[in-house]
Amino acid sequence: MTTTGRKPQRTPAEIEDIILRKIFAISLTIPPSTSPSQVVYLEMTAAEILSEGKPLMLSRDIMERVLIDRLSGTFLGADPPFSYLVSFYRRACDEVKKIASMKDPSVRAQIEAAVKQAKKLAIDYSRIHLGNPDMFAGDVIASRDVRFVHKTDVTHLLNMIFSEVSSSLDLFGEDQLGSGVSSPPGFLAEFFGNADFDGLKPVMDTLYDCLRTNVLKVSVLGNFQQPMKALLMLIRYPVCANCLVRHPNFIVAGNLGRLMEASTILGAFFHVSAIPDHAIFSSKPDVGQQLFKNPTNRRSTDMHSSFTTISTLMNNLYEGLSEVFLILLRNVETRDFVLQFIAEFIQKNSSRSKMQMDPISCASNGSFLNLSAVMIRLCEPFLEAGLSKRDKIDPEYVFYNNRLDLRQLTALNASSEEVKSWIQSNSTGKSNRVGQTINIISETSQYQEASSSGNNSGDAEKKNYPFICECFFMTTRVLNLGLIKSISEFGNIVEMTTAPQIEQNISQLEKKIEGLTQEQYCYEAQIFRDGYFLHQVLSFYRLVVIWLVSLVGGFGMPLPPKCPMIFACMPEHLIEDVIELLICTSRIPDTLDDILLDEFLNFIIMFMGSPSYVKNPYLRAKMVEVLNGWMPHKSRQSATFTLFDTHPLSLEYLVQNLLKVYVDIEFTGSHNQFYDKFTIRHSIAQLLEYLWNVPSHRSTWRRIAKEEEKGVYLNFLNFLINDSIFLLDESLNKILELKEMEAKMADKIEWERRPTQEREELTRVFNSHENIVRFDMKLANEDVGMLAFTSEQIPAPFLLPEMVERVASMLNYFLLQLVGPQRKSLTLKDPEKYEFRPKTLLKRIVGIYIHIARGDKDGIFPTSISKDARSYNEKLFSAATGVLQKIGEDRRVIDEFTKLGVLVKTAATEALDTEEVLGEIPEEFLDPIQYTLMKDPVILPSSRITVDRAVIQRHLLSDNTDPFNRSPLTQDKLIPNVELKAKIETFITEKYKSTTDMVD
Repeated sequence: MTTTGRKPQRTPAEIEDIILRKIFAISLTIPPSTSPSQVVYLEMTAAEILSEGKPLMLSRDIMERVLIDRLSGTFLGADPPFSYLVSFYRRACDEVKKIASMKDPSVRAQIEAAVKQAKKLAIDYSRIHLGNPDMFAGDVIASRDVRFVHKTDVTHLLNMIFSEVSSSLDLFGEDQLGSGVSSPPGFLAEFFGNADFDGLKPVMDTLYDCLRTNVLKVSVLGNFQQPMKALLMLIRYPVCANCLVRHPNFIVAGNLGRLMEASTILGAFFHVSAIPDHAIFSSKPDVGQQLFKNPTNRRSTDMHSSFTTISTLMNNLYEGLSEVFLILLRNVETRDFVLQFIAEFIQKNSSRSKMQMDPISCASNGSFLNLSAVMIRLCEPFLEAGLSKRDKIDPEYVFYNNRLDLRQLTALNASSEEVKSWIQSNSTGKSNRVGQTINIISETSQYQEASSSGNNSGDAEKKNYPFICECFFMTTRVLNLGLIKSISEFGNIVEMTTAPQIEQNISQLEKKIEGLTQEQYCYEAQIFRDGYFLHQVLSFYRLVVIWLVSLVGGFGMPLPPKCPMIFACMPEHLIEDVIELLICTSRIPDTLDDILLDEFLNFIIMFMGSPSYVKNPYLRAKMVEVLNGWMPHKSRQSATFTLFDTHPLSLEYLVQNLLKVYVDIEFTGSHNQFYDKFTIRHSIAQLLEYLWNVPSHRSTWRRIAKEEEKGVYLNFLNFLINDSIFLLDESLNKILELKEMEAKMADKIEWERRPTQEREELTRVFNSHENIVRFDMKLANEDVGMLAFTSEQIPAPFLLPEMVERVASMLNYFLLQLVGPQRKSLTLKDPEKYEFRPKTLLKRIVGIYIHIARGDKDGIFPTSISKDARSYNEKLFSAATGVLQKIGEDRRVIDEFTKLGVLVKTAATEALDTEEVLGEIPEEFLDPIQYTLMKDPVILPSSRITVDRAVIQRHLLSDNTDPFNRSPLTQDKLIPNVELKAKIETFITEKYKSTTDMVD
């Protein structure tokens, strides 16, 4: 009988040796030929162990020594240090799974402790190696080779991170990062989670640089999502977040704004966009080429799909960037660095606010749009409907914060000197802050030193503003330089795509327009197709409006007589940006449907007619543009359909403030003010015409006309008449010029003989004249129409002494143009093309005559008509009557107009009789401006010259100066010349008495 021998049982030390050798992939004895290729024979280490009288077994006691020898040696075909350490950790993880099945608990515990220690060594030495790449450089001698190996190892680590954060849903194709690389379970968490700052920072500096490189030239269609996920994974470890904000390129030195985008770690992520950048900084794939090629031939469903793609991807980017900021802001050690990053991004790109910004020195539109979206997301917690946290927004931040230079911005109603003076006078007890207000540190090292030191004694003097306050003002500035600027750029691109082109090279022209159209769609996709973003921006500007109004005491009219300086010193762009956004979003269907518009309407009504609060007349004129777009027949928003009909402040003050803007826009101080005013008044006229047809607003209009008969309403009528005369005169003259040019162009033989350059110039002038006539005639029709409907129900102001002769002269002039000798020369082939409707115009002018005559209880209107020596003659009314009969005007209107003509003729006869009675009038009785007999002489206070009251009042309606020396003058300063008036009355009485005596 034979017995079977048992296999000898291994001791715990032997088991530990076997497992550790597998993990370490080393051998202390000459390995057999069947050993794996990665196993390295540590001959020198083995000799040292033997010399110490120890067994050639790998244990916890010597594992670190063995690891150092493995890393320090040079072994043919062996993995380099970092790859070895990663594989080391992976093998340790594999062994842990096997150890779990050991039956002996004590052995299992011993082996688990050994493997745990080995894993820790792998992590520790991975950090040591990556942080000190020359420590285990082996045969790598040259420093450049060490740097190369270091970057290769860090890239390997980054690819492990990419692999860790990727999912099966990521479809980046050849752009996939980290493909073919994997991270052992738990390696990254241990590597970053238990690291100390000093040991990890050199690694993180290189890692963040590599991460930045991966995303720097990537458009929104590229793989930005893996780098974003990697960044988010890293900064969730506090030590990595600290390394990021203390990276040399977290904030860069220098004043070029582009560097904050192109050279900083976060700037590279903000560069990802759908909007094309300057060619030097262009990203791939090209969004325009990929999604909007040949847009005119694309189906609407394809275009919609492209817009949706961009909107989805951009929102992924916004969410990622917002999460990055939130993580860093929640960390007390990194919060201040993030706020300073935003401040530096703003400060160094302040030149983006210029009309013509430099696209090379400034950060791109795309980056600032991204920052706009991120800042809006940071504001969301305090944008709830009740805006309960708005009290945390301190207006003093504008003057005393130590991050942003806001005091240099144009103020609402104060010059820079006035702002400075007010701050100084208001700074009692704040002197320590005033001297340090703007102290933006440009050198990163200086900033980091200041930040890491915490609140020192110097900072204790400065006011600490809550995050809501800082976030609010930073957001207003970012939106101004970002979203609002980009909307302006979009407008410029649209204008270029629709402007007449003169290039001769058709293919070049088509290529140019194709590129501009693609760019236009890229802007549209990122801005205007993102309804959520626009909604949140509107909610933010609602907060801006409500907060600004709180500085003047809240919503309500009338405003305090004196504008509070705290309001006057606020940056003008706060209001301008609100208005620009409202103008823009009003044109996008349904964008305003869920927005509370009452506060916006209140705000506009309050400040539109208040130059003592909002000094810039163009800004107040833009408020009119908003309201113009909200008229029901124009609006694409259901929210505005009944907005004007029931709004309390609108019903009481809207008409009055529109009239004020109409008057104020005459004096903008701009070199273009003469031409600008017509465009602005065009918007006002359309709005006033709409309001006239709303009964409640018409009642308010009548009340204003009565209460302001000698005030703003009279100024309004005066400028309305001035504009009507100019526009019609300009239009008719241009029509005559157009007819001449048409005749030249119609003679084909003679036309072809002219030089090409001359033909091109004549064509250009012809097109320009057409546009002028079309615009001027449109405005003239509106103005005459407004005179027609207002004179019908409110004739009294037209009959005031300072107005009646002016109105009569205007009507006579129009009538002469339309029915006088030159009317046939105004015949056009297609008058409707130029909005020239002579029949309608004649009917309206005749209507104005009749309306004023009906209200003339004192019979002064016919006399005023007859006094107009320039246009009136006794045949004028009969000629007009003949034309009215031909065009089929109502018989009653013709009869009423004919009766007025008879009265005018009688008045003219009486005037001749009076002239004959008075004979030669003494010069001192004649008005020096009109050379007519004065009725109510007054002395001008500065020049001491006597003029007729009606004449000077008419002058003051357009110009508040003494016409003889240009000194300021108002009606209340006029001094009655009682003595001269008595002389004139005596002169008239004696002349009539003398004539009566002669007759007797």
